[in-house]
Amino acid sequence: MMPDLGRYAVAVLSSYGASLAMLVALVALTWWRGARVKRQLAEVEARQARATKGEP
Repeated sequence: MMPDLGRYAVAVLSSYGASLAMLVALVALTWWRGARVKRQLAEVEARQARATKGEP
């Protein structure tokens, strides 16, 4: 069910489309950065484990 938007239909629908595109981009960027940080943390932890392995 879509309301009759009349002459504003293009503006309203394009605004919805732009908002949806920005939300998708924000979620994708957050996911990508989270994966990158997780990978960097694993590298630092592995490096730290190797450095402290020989210590008592």
